Amino acid sequence: MVEGEATYWAGMALREALANAIKHGNKLNPDKRVFVHLALQPGRELRIEVEDEGEGFNPAAVADPTAPDNLLRSSGRGVYYMRQFMDEVLFRAGERGGTCIELVKHLNSRRET
Repeated sequence: MVEGEATYWAGMALREALANAIKHGNKLNPDKRVFVHLALQPGRELRIEVEDEGEGFNPAAVADPTAPDNLLRSSGRGVYYMRQFMDEVLFRAGERGGTCIELVKHLNSRRET
């Protein structure tokens, strides 16, 4: 995968992570913040951390949106999409009490001409 394509999918995953942090983590509370940290090693990997100030959650409890009973549900796809778009998706308790999600995309240093 070339870096431009990887950057596109990482951007999609970041948007999903931010939407989840704002809506589900912080419950749309304007007094709570979302923190983002980016680390890029050109040609190697991109790491993105998104942390909310919510109550935290168990990612294992998120229903599989591809299961027949969940196909028509209007929510529950964000984590699934992040896992599809990124090479690694890790969850941990955030330093501020909420959830921190780490998104990792491995980059290819070769460029198409």
